[in-house]
Amino acid sequence: MAKEKLSIVKIGGNIIEDSNALDAFLQLFSKLEGKKILVHGGGKRATGVAAKLGIESKMVNGRRITDADTLEVITMVYGGLVNKNIVAKLQALSIDAIGLTGADVNSITSDKRPVKEIDFGFVGDVKAVAHNSIDKLIQADFTPVFCAITHDGNGQLLNTNADTITSQVAVGMSEVYETSIYYCFELNGVLEDINDKNSVIKHIDSKLYTELLEKGIIADGMLPKLENCFDALNNGVSKINMGNTSMLTQENDNFTTITL
Repeated sequence: MAKEKLSIVKIGGNIIEDSNALDAFLQLFSKLEGKKILVHGGGKRATGVAAKLGIESKMVNGRRITDADTLEVITMVYGGLVNKNIVAKLQALSIDAIGLTGADVNSITSDKRPVKEIDFGFVGDVKAVAHNSIDKLIQADFTPVFCAITHDGNGQLLNTNADTITSQVAVGMSEVYETSIYYCFELNGVLEDINDKNSVIKHIDSKLYTELLEKGIIADGMLPKLENCFDALNNGVSKINMGNTSMLTQENDNFTTITL
């Protein structure tokens, strides 16, 4: 029997920071057909709130060092301010959303990242996704909205990369659904030439991915994103789309689709 489709959509900080962009995105998300999950970050907002509280944000390779004070700010901003704002806006669009961290219904457990060269503090690497618990919410016609926080099962919340949460939730839910991921960001997709925003590579499979790596076309911030993508595809996700928010509409085909 064919599995029902499930779309998992991730939005980043730039959309969250711009209330007009967020409203426009949520309009598109609300019209997306079928069952769906939203995952959001909120790093820029957290950095701003931390600064107001006199807490310095420390980043290494684009990843946040999360000490105890920073974790408090992240919990307030991601789990409270950003998450509930999105949930309220979705209710206004007749989407019965429910805001979650990974601790809610024990949905996403993580291990605290071990200290190697760098101590990232209270940062989690996803260990398990409780797909049955998340599915109960979906089956009850709720739309889960996950922020970038998980837990370790022993009462400790952990800051966790939102791209990783997206791919791991998609892998977990692929037990039950045919899952597709939509990574929404500023660019139109994966670009052949970083200086030409229209040079979108529309389809990437494993073979082309290897070639793009060899040519150095996929580099810097795109590397971890695409590693994540192929990891998800190799673990049950059917396809991944990357581009700006307009890829959620039928009219736009100028984005990148990634398959095995």
